[in-house]
Amino acid sequence: MEITILISSVGRRAQLIDCFRRSMRAMKLTGCIIGIDCSSSAPGAHLVDHFIKVPGCATPDFLATILRLCEQHRVSLLVPTIDTELSIYARHRADFAAVGTTVVISASETVSVCADKFISHSWLVENDFPTVRQGTSGQVVARPSDWEFPLIAKPRRGSASVGVRILHSLDSLLDFSKDREDLVVEEIARGFEYTVNVFVNREGQCVCAVPHRRLEVRAGEVSKGVTVRHRKMMEFASLVSERLPGAYGPLNLQGFLSSDDEFRVTEINPRFGGGYPLAHQAGADFPRWLIEEWLGLPSSASFDGWQDGLAMLRYDSAVFLPSQELENHRP
Repeated sequence: MEITILISSVGRRAQLIDCFRRSMRAMKLTGCIIGIDCSSSAPGAHLVDHFIKVPGCATPDFLATILRLCEQHRVSLLVPTIDTELSIYARHRADFAAVGTTVVISASETVSVCADKFISHSWLVENDFPTVRQGTSGQVVARPSDWEFPLIAKPRRGSASVGVRILHSLDSLLDFSKDREDLVVEEIARGFEYTVNVFVNREGQCVCAVPHRRLEVRAGEVSKGVTVRHRKMMEFASLVSERLPGAYGPLNLQGFLSSDDEFRVTEINPRFGGGYPLAHQAGADFPRWLIEEWLGLPSSASFDGWQDGLAMLRYDSAVFLPSQELENHRP
Protein backbone atom coordinates (compact mmCIF):
# COMPACT_ATOMS: atom_id res chain seq x y z
CA MET A 1 0.00 0.00 0.00
CA GLU A 2 1.33 3.41 -0.96
CA ILE A 3 0.50 6.66 0.76
CA THR A 4 1.50 10.25 0.10
CA ILE A 5 1.74 12.69 3.02
CA LEU A 6 2.00 16.43 2.36
CA ILE A 7 3.33 18.61 5.20
CA SER A 8 2.36 22.22 4.63
CA SER A 9 4.74 25.05 5.65
CA VAL A 10 7.32 22.41 6.46
CA GLY A 11 9.73 25.00 7.83
CA ARG A 12 11.78 23.56 10.70
CA ARG A 13 9.51 20.56 11.32
CA ALA A 14 12.32 18.02 11.05
CA GLN A 15 11.04 15.90 13.94
CA LEU A 16 7.47 15.86 12.64
CA ILE A 17 8.74 14.61 9.29
CA ASP A 18 10.61 11.87 11.13
CA CYS A 19 7.50 10.94 13.15
CA PHE A 20 5.50 10.34 9.95
CA ARG A 21 8.38 8.46 8.35
CA ARG A 22 8.75 6.16 11.36
CA SER A 23 5.01 5.49 11.48
CA MET A 24 4.89 4.62 7.77
CA ARG A 25 7.87 2.32 8.19
CA ALA A 26 6.32 0.58 11.21
CA MET A 27 3.14 -0.01 9.18
CA LYS A 28 5.22 -1.36 6.29
CA LEU A 29 3.83 1.28 3.96
CA THR A 30 5.64 2.64 0.96
CA GLY A 31 5.08 6.15 -0.22
CA CYS A 32 6.32 9.69 -0.17
CA ILE A 33 6.48 12.64 2.20
CA ILE A 34 6.12 15.90 0.30
CA GLY A 35 6.98 19.22 1.90
CA ILE A 36 5.75 22.60 0.73
CA ASP A 37 6.87 26.01 1.89
CA CYS A 38 7.21 29.52 0.53
CA SER A 39 10.98 29.33 1.10
CA SER A 40 13.33 26.72 -0.35
CA SER A 41 15.81 27.55 2.41
CA ALA A 42 13.50 26.01 5.02
CA PRO A 43 15.47 23.15 6.64
CA GLY A 44 12.51 20.80 6.27
CA ALA A 45 12.58 21.36 2.52
CA HIS A 46 15.77 19.31 2.40
CA LEU A 47 14.57 16.50 4.67
CA VAL A 48 11.39 15.42 2.87
CA ASP A 49 11.29 13.04 -0.09
CA HIS A 50 10.10 15.78 -2.41
CA PHE A 51 9.91 19.55 -1.89
CA ILE A 52 7.80 22.07 -3.80
CA LYS A 53 8.07 25.80 -3.31
CA VAL A 54 4.63 27.43 -3.18
CA PRO A 55 3.19 30.93 -2.69
CA GLY A 56 2.69 32.12 0.87
CA CYS A 57 -0.65 31.33 2.48
CA ALA A 58 -1.64 35.02 2.42
CA THR A 59 -1.36 35.24 -1.38
CA PRO A 60 -4.31 34.81 -3.77
CA ASP A 61 -2.70 31.82 -5.53
CA PHE A 62 -2.10 29.71 -2.42
CA LEU A 63 -5.29 27.66 -2.34
CA ALA A 64 -5.45 26.88 -6.05
CA THR A 65 -1.78 25.94 -6.07
CA ILE A 66 -2.11 23.47 -3.18
CA LEU A 67 -5.29 21.93 -4.60
CA ARG A 68 -3.54 21.39 -7.92
CA LEU A 69 -0.50 19.81 -6.22
CA CYS A 70 -2.69 17.47 -4.19
CA GLU A 71 -4.46 16.28 -7.32
CA GLN A 72 -1.25 15.91 -9.35
CA HIS A 73 0.60 14.00 -6.64
CA ARG A 74 -2.41 12.04 -5.35
CA VAL A 75 -1.89 13.30 -1.83
CA SER A 76 -3.56 11.13 0.79
CA LEU A 77 -3.16 13.30 3.90
CA LEU A 78 -2.36 17.01 4.09
CA VAL A 79 -0.92 18.15 7.42
CA PRO A 80 -1.06 21.89 8.22
CA THR A 81 1.50 23.19 10.71
CA ILE A 82 1.19 26.97 11.16
CA ASP A 83 -1.64 29.06 12.54
CA THR A 84 -1.94 31.43 9.58
CA GLU A 85 -2.92 28.68 7.14
CA LEU A 86 -5.37 26.76 9.35
CA SER A 87 -8.50 28.74 8.50
CA ILE A 88 -7.87 28.35 4.75
CA TYR A 89 -7.56 24.60 4.99
CA ALA A 90 -10.52 24.31 7.36
CA ARG A 91 -12.84 26.28 5.05
CA HIS A 92 -11.86 24.20 2.03
CA ARG A 93 -11.78 20.66 3.43
CA ALA A 94 -14.50 19.63 0.99
CA ASP A 95 -12.52 20.98 -1.99
CA PHE A 96 -9.53 18.88 -0.99
CA ALA A 97 -11.73 15.84 -0.39
CA ALA A 98 -13.01 16.25 -3.95
CA VAL A 99 -9.47 15.63 -5.27
CA GLY A 100 -8.93 12.69 -2.90
CA THR A 101 -7.04 14.47 -0.11
CA THR A 102 -7.95 14.40 3.58
CA VAL A 103 -6.87 17.57 5.37
CA VAL A 104 -5.86 16.95 8.97
CA ILE A 105 -7.74 19.93 10.36
CA SER A 106 -10.70 20.62 12.62
CA ALA A 107 -13.89 22.30 11.42
CA SER A 108 -13.82 26.04 10.75
CA GLU A 109 -15.81 26.66 13.94
CA THR A 110 -13.08 25.13 16.09
CA VAL A 111 -10.30 26.89 14.19
CA SER A 112 -12.11 30.21 14.69
CA VAL A 113 -12.44 29.61 18.44
CA CYS A 114 -8.76 28.77 18.77
CA ALA A 115 -7.33 31.44 16.46
CA ASP A 116 -8.42 34.46 18.47
CA LYS A 117 -7.40 34.60 22.12
CA PHE A 118 -10.39 36.80 23.01
CA ILE A 119 -12.82 34.34 21.41
CA SER A 120 -10.96 31.39 22.97
CA HIS A 121 -11.26 32.93 26.41
CA SER A 122 -14.96 33.70 25.93
CA TRP A 123 -15.61 30.12 24.80
CA LEU A 124 -13.77 28.68 27.81
CA VAL A 125 -15.73 30.90 30.21
CA GLU A 126 -19.08 30.13 28.54
CA ASN A 127 -18.36 26.40 28.90
CA ASP A 128 -17.26 26.72 32.54
CA PHE A 129 -13.68 25.62 31.86
CA PRO A 130 -11.06 27.09 34.22
CA THR A 131 -8.92 29.77 32.61
CA VAL A 132 -7.14 32.99 33.54
CA ARG A 133 -8.77 36.38 33.91
CA GLN A 134 -8.64 38.41 30.69
CA GLY A 135 -9.53 41.92 29.59
CA THR A 136 -8.70 44.58 27.05
CA SER A 137 -6.05 47.20 27.71
CA GLY A 138 -8.85 49.76 27.94
CA GLN A 139 -10.61 47.78 30.66
CA VAL A 140 -7.43 47.54 32.71
CA VAL A 141 -6.64 51.23 32.28
CA ALA A 142 -10.19 52.16 33.32
CA ARG A 143 -9.99 50.16 36.57
CA PRO A 144 -6.32 49.49 37.35
CA SER A 145 -7.03 48.85 41.03
CA ASP A 146 -8.99 45.73 40.01
CA TRP A 147 -5.87 44.16 38.52
CA GLU A 148 -2.66 42.94 40.13
CA PHE A 149 0.53 43.66 38.22
CA PRO A 150 2.54 42.20 36.62
CA LEU A 151 0.17 41.29 33.79
CA ILE A 152 0.81 39.73 30.42
CA ALA A 153 -0.23 41.30 27.09
CA LYS A 154 -0.65 39.27 23.92
CA PRO A 155 -1.80 39.88 20.33
CA ARG A 156 -5.30 38.45 19.92
CA ARG A 157 -4.21 36.39 16.93
CA GLY A 158 -0.54 35.87 17.78
CA SER A 159 1.47 32.64 17.96
CA ALA A 160 4.91 31.35 19.03
CA SER A 161 5.05 34.01 21.79
CA VAL A 162 5.62 36.74 19.18
CA GLY A 163 4.57 40.13 20.54
CA VAL A 164 4.03 38.90 24.09
CA ARG A 165 5.06 41.33 26.82
CA ILE A 166 5.16 41.18 30.62
CA LEU A 167 3.83 44.46 32.00
CA HIS A 168 4.98 45.47 35.47
CA SER A 169 3.02 48.69 35.84
CA LEU A 170 0.16 50.76 34.48
CA ASP A 171 2.68 53.03 32.75
CA SER A 172 4.20 50.07 30.89
CA LEU A 173 0.72 49.01 29.78
CA LEU A 174 -0.11 52.51 28.54
CA ASP A 175 3.16 52.66 26.62
CA PHE A 176 2.86 49.17 25.09
CA SER A 177 -0.80 49.45 24.13
CA LYS A 178 -0.62 52.92 22.59
CA ASP A 179 -2.35 52.96 19.18
CA ARG A 180 -2.94 49.19 19.38
CA GLU A 181 -6.33 47.52 19.38
CA ASP A 182 -5.13 43.95 18.82
CA LEU A 183 -4.11 43.18 22.41
CA VAL A 184 -5.61 41.17 25.21
CA VAL A 185 -4.32 41.51 28.75
CA GLU A 186 -4.31 38.58 31.17
CA GLU A 187 -3.38 37.86 34.73
CA ILE A 188 -0.25 35.73 35.00
CA ALA A 189 -1.22 32.18 35.85
CA ARG A 190 0.45 30.57 38.85
CA GLY A 191 1.84 27.06 38.91
CA PHE A 192 3.68 24.76 36.52
CA GLU A 193 3.21 25.18 32.77
CA TYR A 194 1.89 22.19 30.83
CA THR A 195 0.90 21.23 27.30
CA VAL A 196 -1.55 18.40 26.67
CA ASN A 197 -1.36 16.83 23.21
CA VAL A 198 -4.70 15.26 22.31
CA PHE A 199 -5.95 13.21 19.37
CA VAL A 200 -9.60 13.40 18.32
CA ASN A 201 -10.94 10.80 15.90
CA ARG A 202 -13.48 11.30 13.12
CA GLU A 203 -16.35 10.59 15.51
CA GLY A 204 -15.25 13.52 17.66
CA GLN A 205 -13.95 11.29 20.45
CA CYS A 206 -10.70 12.13 22.22
CA VAL A 207 -8.80 8.84 22.09
CA CYS A 208 -5.54 10.01 23.64
CA ALA A 209 -4.28 12.79 25.90
CA VAL A 210 -0.60 13.23 26.78
CA PRO A 211 0.36 15.97 29.24
CA HIS A 212 3.93 17.15 29.42
CA ARG A 213 5.41 19.68 31.76
CA ARG A 214 7.23 22.48 29.96
CA LEU A 215 10.55 22.66 31.78
CA GLU A 216 12.13 25.11 29.34
CA VAL A 217 10.69 27.08 26.43
CA ARG A 218 12.47 28.78 23.55
CA ALA A 219 10.64 31.05 21.09
CA GLY A 220 7.32 29.76 22.35
CA GLU A 221 8.20 26.09 21.78
CA VAL A 222 9.18 23.56 24.43
CA SER A 223 12.89 22.74 24.44
CA LYS A 224 12.87 20.62 27.61
CA GLY A 225 9.85 18.70 28.79
CA VAL A 226 8.70 15.55 30.54
CA THR A 227 5.51 13.49 30.13
CA VAL A 228 3.27 13.33 33.21
CA ARG A 229 0.40 10.85 33.61
CA HIS A 230 -1.92 13.25 35.40
CA ARG A 231 -5.32 11.58 35.14
CA LYS A 232 -7.36 14.66 36.05
CA MET A 233 -5.58 16.79 33.44
CA MET A 234 -5.99 14.06 30.80
CA GLU A 235 -9.72 13.76 31.42
CA PHE A 236 -10.12 17.53 31.47
CA ALA A 237 -8.27 17.91 28.12
CA SER A 238 -10.50 15.18 26.69
CA LEU A 239 -13.62 17.02 27.84
CA VAL A 240 -12.45 20.34 26.35
CA SER A 241 -11.50 18.84 22.99
CA GLU A 242 -14.78 16.92 22.69
CA ARG A 243 -16.75 20.06 23.53
CA LEU A 244 -15.14 22.00 20.68
CA PRO A 245 -17.39 22.25 17.60
CA GLY A 246 -15.93 19.78 15.13
CA ALA A 247 -12.46 19.08 16.53
CA TYR A 248 -10.48 16.51 14.57
CA GLY A 249 -6.96 15.11 14.59
CA PRO A 250 -4.11 16.56 16.66
CA LEU A 251 -4.72 19.48 19.00
CA ASN A 252 -2.89 20.78 22.02
CA LEU A 253 -4.00 22.64 25.11
CA GLN A 254 -1.62 24.89 27.01
CA GLY A 255 -2.11 26.05 30.56
CA PHE A 256 -0.93 26.00 34.16
CA LEU A 257 -1.43 23.46 36.94
CA SER A 258 -1.90 25.27 40.24
CA SER A 259 -0.85 24.12 43.69
CA ASP A 260 -4.46 23.06 44.36
CA ASP A 261 -4.35 20.75 41.31
CA GLU A 262 -6.52 22.89 39.02
CA PHE A 263 -5.49 23.11 35.37
CA ARG A 264 -6.31 26.48 33.84
CA VAL A 265 -6.25 26.64 30.04
CA THR A 266 -4.57 29.63 28.43
CA GLU A 267 -4.48 28.51 24.78
CA ILE A 268 -5.80 25.85 22.40
CA ASN A 269 -4.05 25.02 19.11
CA PRO A 270 -5.89 22.87 16.53
CA ARG A 271 -2.75 21.39 14.94
CA PHE A 272 0.37 19.42 15.72
CA GLY A 273 2.20 21.33 18.44
CA GLY A 274 5.92 21.94 18.37
CA GLY A 275 6.32 19.61 21.35
CA TYR A 276 4.37 16.72 19.80
CA PRO A 277 7.53 14.64 19.11
CA LEU A 278 7.78 14.03 22.88
CA ALA A 279 4.31 12.47 22.91
CA HIS A 280 5.21 10.45 19.82
CA GLN A 281 8.37 9.08 21.38
CA ALA A 282 6.36 8.20 24.48
CA GLY A 283 4.08 6.01 22.35
CA ALA A 284 1.22 8.30 21.27
CA ASP A 285 1.50 7.60 17.54
CA PHE A 286 -0.79 10.26 16.05
CA PRO A 287 0.52 9.78 12.47
CA ARG A 288 -0.24 6.06 12.61
CA TRP A 289 -3.77 6.71 13.86
CA LEU A 290 -4.37 9.24 11.08
CA ILE A 291 -3.15 6.74 8.50
CA GLU A 292 -5.26 3.95 9.99
CA GLU A 293 -8.35 6.14 9.68
CA TRP A 294 -7.48 7.04 6.09
CA LEU A 295 -7.03 3.34 5.22
CA GLY A 296 -10.24 2.36 7.00
CA LEU A 297 -8.35 0.12 9.45
CA PRO A 298 -9.30 -0.47 13.08
CA SER A 299 -7.64 2.14 15.26
CA SER A 300 -4.77 1.16 17.52
CA ALA A 301 -5.18 4.38 19.53
CA SER A 302 -4.89 4.13 23.29
CA PHE A 303 -5.95 6.86 25.72
CA ASP A 304 -3.13 6.25 28.17
CA GLY A 305 -0.90 3.71 26.44
CA TRP A 306 2.16 5.92 26.52
CA GLN A 307 5.27 6.24 28.67
CA ASP A 308 5.03 8.35 31.79
CA GLY A 309 8.11 10.28 32.92
CA LEU A 310 9.83 10.45 29.53
CA ALA A 311 12.02 13.55 29.24
CA MET A 312 12.92 15.41 26.05
CA LEU A 313 16.06 17.57 25.84
CA ARG A 314 16.21 19.36 22.51
CA TYR A 315 19.37 20.56 20.78
CA ASP A 316 20.24 22.39 17.58
CA SER A 317 20.98 20.51 14.40
CA ALA A 318 21.54 21.60 10.80
CA VAL A 319 21.14 20.75 7.14
CA PHE A 320 24.26 21.11 4.98
CA LEU A 321 23.95 21.55 1.23
CA PRO A 322 25.60 23.27 -1.74
CA SER A 323 24.95 26.99 -1.63
CA GLN A 324 23.58 26.92 -5.17
CA GLU A 325 20.47 25.22 -3.81
CA LEU A 326 19.56 28.22 -1.69
CA GLU A 327 17.18 30.78 -3.12
CA ASN A 328 18.51 34.30 -3.58
CA HIS A 329 22.06 33.04 -3.06
CA ARG A 330 24.81 35.57 -3.63
CA PRO A 331 28.51 34.57 -3.77
